[in-house]
Amino acid sequence: AYIGFDAVSTAAQETKNPARDLPIGILASLFICTAIYILVAYVLVGLVPFTRLNVPDPIAVGIDAVKDLAWLRFPIKLGAIMGLTSVMLVMMLGQSRVFYSMGKDGLLPSAFGKIHPKYQTPMLPTIITGVAAALLSGLLPIGTLGHMVSFGTLLAFAIVSLGILILRRTRPDLPRPFRTPWVPFVPIMGVLVSIGLIIGLEGQAKFWATAWILVGLAVYFLYSRHNSVLQKEAKARGE
Repeated sequence: AYIGFDAVSTAAQETKNPARDLPIGILASLFICTAIYILVAYVLVGLVPFTRLNVPDPIAVGIDAVKDLAWLRFPIKLGAIMGLTSVMLVMMLGQSRVFYSMGKDGLLPSAFGKIHPKYQTPMLPTIITGVAAALLSGLLPIGTLGHMVSFGTLLAFAIVSLGILILRRTRPDLPRPFRTPWVPFVPIMGVLVSIGLIIGLEGQAKFWATAWILVGLAVYFLYSRHNSVLQKEAKARGE
């Protein structure tokens, strides 16, 4: 669920006042979900020993251990499934908007930057994201897939944190509707914590995630770098 907070930023173009609404939405949902997660963990370790919770379905294990609350098992498990489903839908929405923005910026073919004439949504990115998600989730072990997602998300967090440090020095003139507090402490800790968590991921996931990143770099250097809008504008200015 925590990668969903990052995905909210990809919907900036669909909000009325992103400079105000996005920070409120991201930070408020982050604090609320963190509090709920802590409370759920507190209840679970009170129901069963924590050594039994290192499983794919800790919520189910916890409620199954309470014999007197058998009637609660179905609604709680259903709620867990609905929560996971909502996270997947948000991530698919976010990824399709990333592809859409890349298409508009020339980093991907222009077809990615077109929207459906009726629904006003990026049709091709949505279809590709949905098909890719279905194929990967159906063919790869869920544990490895989860670690791959964590690898990519943590790497993105580290890059964004590093970007804040660099841009604060190289481009202090940029408009910043929302400023990261406690710089450089927050960005530095963001980089260190993200890298530390990446190191703890399983080896197979790191291998495949690295291979996927290399594919992305190949696309950038072979296509995106030469066709981006920024590159064309720079050439037009003679830079």
